[in-house]
Amino acid sequence: MGNPCADFDGYRQFVVATLQQLKWLDGREIERSERIQALQDFPVVEQQIREQEKAYCLKRAKDKEETQRKLQEEENKGEKEGRHTGFDGRWYTDIGATLPSSEESKDDVQAPEIQEGECKKKKLDNGEDDLEFWNKPSLYTPESRLETLRHVEKQRKDQEKLSEKKKKVKPPRVLISENGRALNVNEPKLDFSLRDDEKRNQIVLDLAVYRYMDTSLIDVDVQPTYVRVMVKGKPFQLVLPAEVKPDSSSARRAQTTGHLVVYMPKVGEVITGCQGTSKPVKSTPDGSREQTHKRSQQMERLEVDPSKRAFPDVANIVQEKKHTPRRVQAEPIIIPSEEDPDFEDNPEVPPLI
Repeated sequence: MGNPCADFDGYRQFVVATLQQLKWLDGREIERSERIQALQDFPVVEQQIREQEKAYCLKRAKDKEETQRKLQEEENKGEKEGRHTGFDGRWYTDIGATLPSSEESKDDVQAPEIQEGECKKKKLDNGEDDLEFWNKPSLYTPESRLETLRHVEKQRKDQEKLSEKKKKVKPPRVLISENGRALNVNEPKLDFSLRDDEKRNQIVLDLAVYRYMDTSLIDVDVQPTYVRVMVKGKPFQLVLPAEVKPDSSSARRAQTTGHLVVYMPKVGEVITGCQGTSKPVKSTPDGSREQTHKRSQQMERLEVDPSKRAFPDVANIVQEKKHTPRRVQAEPIIIPSEEDPDFEDNPEVPPLI
């Protein structure tokens, strides 16, 4: 199917008689009677096929010459317009073509309306040429198919040139302002959460990146005052509420949700009290040592509330004394000694050893 020889008279009989092992041809079964008839008429059919083959070869040679002549005419036409075709079949402007003089160029600059009118005319001419090309009858030959392919390729390139001219170039995203301040940017439009882990003294960023996205498409950059994450070339930047340690920070992907979790330890801070104020002041460890040394040298005194001292309670100055009965101790019993009548044994005195 699709072979030009299928249009020859006696094509089926010739194939059936030549290929005797063939059972189906062009979707139709070859019957035994058809094969017998084809074998009987084979000498006559073969002569007809050979004659048609010669005529087709001559026709193809004429078609090729006609196509070559048309291509030559198009090349000559392009050379007259100052263009020529390269090795890849494209049209290029001839460098040696005469350029317009300075006066002519000034006139062109001063008359933009005329140039716009010429552009519109060119578009109309191109549209008419395109319509004429598709309405022109063509033979089903390899040359005609190549010509159609070249025409479609030319249209595609012209369309790409127009789209490139109309395409607006987006300005680069500003991440750092002119005064050096980092800005909050969420170009990939991802959900995120930022929490302060006071127990571990760190800031945790949970960025909801796409679950099945490859980790190689994510780039994390932690700075002391902000964190930046590039997701498929789109920046996500967030200013941190406290200064962090970039060298000690770490990032990992959650195995269940695929979220990106960034752990950023905060710079070591000590909360100390400031004299004369009730607000705590944060200082570094070196500064805290000096403040602790100064505070130890100062003497702290307790002050009495002046309201208590201004109105004393006179009623409770003198308190009544309650007489409590004292317990009468029993006198010790003295046992006289038999050996020495002058010796008195006092039970409260421990014996001598």
